[in-house]
Amino acid sequence: MQKAINILISGGGTGGHIFPAIAIANEIKRRRPDANILFVGAENKMEMEKVPKAGYRIEGLWISGFHRGLDMRNLSFPFKLIASYFKAGSIVKSFKPDVAIGTGGFASGPSLNAAMRNGVPAIIQEQNSFPGVTNKILSRKAKTVCVAYDGMDKFFPKEKVVKTGNPVRQNIVLCNVKPEKARKDFDLDLDSKILLIVGGSLGSRTLNNCLIGGLDYFKEQKIQVIWQTGTVMFENCKQAAKGYDNVKVFDFISNIDHAYAAADVIVSRAGAIAISELCLVGKPVILVPFPAAAEDHQTKNAMALVEGNAAIHISDKHAQEQLIPAALQLLNDENKRTTLSNNIKAFAIEDAAERIVDEVFKLIPGVN
Repeated sequence: MQKAINILISGGGTGGHIFPAIAIANEIKRRRPDANILFVGAENKMEMEKVPKAGYRIEGLWISGFHRGLDMRNLSFPFKLIASYFKAGSIVKSFKPDVAIGTGGFASGPSLNAAMRNGVPAIIQEQNSFPGVTNKILSRKAKTVCVAYDGMDKFFPKEKVVKTGNPVRQNIVLCNVKPEKARKDFDLDLDSKILLIVGGSLGSRTLNNCLIGGLDYFKEQKIQVIWQTGTVMFENCKQAAKGYDNVKVFDFISNIDHAYAAADVIVSRAGAIAISELCLVGKPVILVPFPAAAEDHQTKNAMALVEGNAAIHISDKHAQEQLIPAALQLLNDENKRTTLSNNIKAFAIEDAAERIVDEVFKLIPGVN
C-alpha cells in the first residue's frame, strides 16, 4: 500500500495564480486520489473563495503586496510579513508536506520560504515571461522552476528550469463545442462576426471604456459582441449597452470556453494564463497589456506572441484611439485572422499540468 502524500500549494491574488494552482491540484488528485492537499493563500483575496469551491482546504495569511510610492498602507507591511512568516512556519510544521508548490501571489513567498526552511523540497511555477522578484529569490533554494517561455535561464538557475507551459482550466483544454452551438448559448446570430472582449478575472477599465465608445461602430457594421466587464464596472457597462441588441454583457463568464468558441476575434489583457488559454483556443487575438503589472510583465508576455506574428499588440495608453479600429479591421480581414490563428496555435501546450506534476512527483521518494 502506498504511503499517503501531503502537498502544500500556495498561490493567489488573481485568477492567473489561482487557476494554475487548482489545475495542478486536480492533476495530483487524478493520479493520487489519496493525496492530502492544503492551499495557503492571502486573507480576503479571491483564493479564499475559489479554492474551497474547487473542493480543497485553504489557510489564509495576513499578507498583502507592497504599494508603490508613498502609501499609508505600506506602514502595516512589515507587521503583515512577520505575522505571515510565523503562521506559514506553523502551517508547515503541522501539515508536514512532502513537497511545496508556489504559483505566485502574496502568500507564495512566506509559504515556500517556510517550507524550504523546514527542509521541504519546493517547486516554483512561473507563469510569465518576466518573473517577479519573489520568485527570483525563491529559485535559489527551490529544487525546480517550471516555466512557460523559452530563455528563462536568464532569470533562474539553468539546471533548475523545466519548460512545462502554464496549466489552464480543464474546460478550456477539453472544450469541443462547435461555434454554432456556442453562439446559440449566447443567443447570438449565426451569420454575423463576433468579438469577445475580456479584461481578466477582475475586469479592465481601459477595455470597458474603449467598448463603451465603440458601441455604435459595432452596431453599424452588424458585429455582435460578448463583453465580460468584471464586477466593478458591470452596472455602468450594462447601462451603456442598453438598446444595443448586438451586445451581450456579463460581469463574469463561467462558460468562457463557449465564449472563446463563439468568437471570431478576441480582445484580452495579456496575463500569462489568459495567453496560455488563448494559444489553446487558437483564435485571432488583440492583446492590450495591463500597464501596472509588476515589471510590465504583461507587455513582455504579449510581445513573445507578437514577435511570432501570433497576436496584435496595442498599448494601454493608445487603446482609446486604436483598439476599436484595429478590432474592426481584423474582423473584416479573413487572411490576417487565419494567419494569426495558425501561428498562435504553435505556442500551445496542452499537457502543462501533467508535466508539472511529473516534476512534483520526482521530488517525493517512492512516488511515480
